[in-house]
Amino acid sequence: MIGKIKNLKRKLGKWFWVILVVVTLGIGGFFYFNNKAKGVSVTTTVQKGEVKEELVLTGSVEADKHAKLYFPTAGKIAGVYVKEGDWVKKGRALISLDQTALNTVYQQALNNYRNYQAAAENALDIVKDHSKDETFAQKATRTAAEVARDNAYDAVTAAKYNLDNSILFAPFGGLITSLPFSSPGVNVGYTDLQVEILDPASIYFEVEADQSEVINIKEKQNVVIVLDSYKSRELSGTVSFVGFTPKPGETGTIYKVKVQLTNSEVENILPRIGMTGDANFVLSQKEDVLYAPPKFIHSDKDGKYVNIGGKNNKVRVTIGIEGEERVEIVSGIKEGDILYD
Repeated sequence: MIGKIKNLKRKLGKWFWVILVVVTLGIGGFFYFNNKAKGVSVTTTVQKGEVKEELVLTGSVEADKHAKLYFPTAGKIAGVYVKEGDWVKKGRALISLDQTALNTVYQQALNNYRNYQAAAENALDIVKDHSKDETFAQKATRTAAEVARDNAYDAVTAAKYNLDNSILFAPFGGLITSLPFSSPGVNVGYTDLQVEILDPASIYFEVEADQSEVINIKEKQNVVIVLDSYKSRELSGTVSFVGFTPKPGETGTIYKVKVQLTNSEVENILPRIGMTGDANFVLSQKEDVLYAPPKFIHSDKDGKYVNIGGKNNKVRVTIGIEGEERVEIVSGIKEGDILYD
């Protein structure tokens, strides 16, 4: 038999595969339409159990205490006092710039300010008795001196700010999660991230709800969260904040919702910032009620119905809670009835 197939393949060449595909599709189509003609149907049995109406929203892990620290000016790193993975207390010195150049700039700014201050005082002294007859030339001279003094003062303020902030301190207690420049002597810019710090205890799950969804969410409402990274684990949480104003920059009316995770859940799994997942908000729930899968509940102009004992045996029903996988049936059927799709 194998030999005959090989000979046929050699004679037909590339047409062998074309014919094989056509024959395969023909056989598959025959069985499909044959079963359909016989009226093969999917059935289910009406049961009793729990039915939940849930709102599922996609979101991500965020944290209230999560900071990215930068120097306000460029410079050379003088000291690094922590490493990635360190737990630090609030106020701990983390990293510093060489203050030599910064202090020089500050002292020069002070000297310039003294010079312009003296010039401004002299200009004011000249016109102190001429408030009513000050000439345009005198006014221009006085104004120029005052502007130069004020600009010099601003330069002092900026230089003092850069000097005072040449050491970065921990704004809160937490974990050092990123330290791009871990060695002294490196020149850095003011746009370079220096330290990233996070307090894992402040981690929460954030979702966005539109105006039709947010009305069903309330503070202290229980939520079940399934992260994409932990598909087999369910995290429990509670709604801690529901936005009153829409989030800026969003298309449509979107509101921020924060779900606080329980401390034990965070410690056991330690969700990472940015991890995505789904939050399941239970809107209503009933125990020990009749239910069927949604696909077996049909609608027409007269309302809801199911097929009992056959595809065309319509029985009118009243439904209650509608969940993703189960729909409560209040009346019209009984436990053990066989429903047809």
